[in-house]
Amino acid sequence: MKKTILVVDDEPDLLDLVAHHLEAAGFLVVKASRGLEGLEAAARTRPDAILLDLMLPDILGTEVLKRLRRNPATAGVPVVFLTARGEEMDRVVGFELGADDYVVKPFSPRELVLRVQALLRRGDAPKETPDPVLERAGIRLDRQRHQAVAAGASLDLTPLEFNLLACLMERPGRVLSRDQLLDRVWGADVFVTERTVDTHVKRLRSKLGGAADRIETIRGVGYRFRE
Repeated sequence: MKKTILVVDDEPDLLDLVAHHLEAAGFLVVKASRGLEGLEAAARTRPDAILLDLMLPDILGTEVLKRLRRNPATAGVPVVFLTARGEEMDRVVGFELGADDYVVKPFSPRELVLRVQALLRRGDAPKETPDPVLERAGIRLDRQRHQAVAAGASLDLTPLEFNLLACLMERPGRVLSRDQLLDRVWGADVFVTERTVDTHVKRLRSKLGGAADRIETIRGVGYRFRE
């Protein structure tokens, strides 16, 4: 069964070019030239991936992405930003909001197709069952018993703190944005602010004691677990 790609871009020539190459690679393509039109198409077609221009005539691509991530029907759809802006801060903002990839115009349509194919392969990979016990850098989490130990001392963690630490420990060395942590730990249907993540990380560090520095702050992006 062919997979569907939604392309949202206000440049007609680019929209047609990208659609042509995707269709030649065996994808079904849905096109939209405005942000609101793209949101409607995403809700209607449930695409397998979305290519999203950052600068749209009605609303910014970042706002489109926020709304996609808030909607349970589209929250898990991979999104690739297409933009003429290549500054590092734009990439950081995109990833912090939950973008999966970032392509700067002008780009090779062939390369774009390869990126989409790679992104979809990652999504199709079988999901691993979480290990019942996580142990890294002197910290041990037992999910079944809900027990946490650091440097031999038992930790009194709330369920949210436990899940937050587990989420970071499962991905050592990988930076997770505040939005990603909110979705993975709190859930997409719970309305809390990014500041909530900072507050819980601060409390978690205070309970980790000498192991507090295992949770690193990546300024302007989020947090990661350092082994």
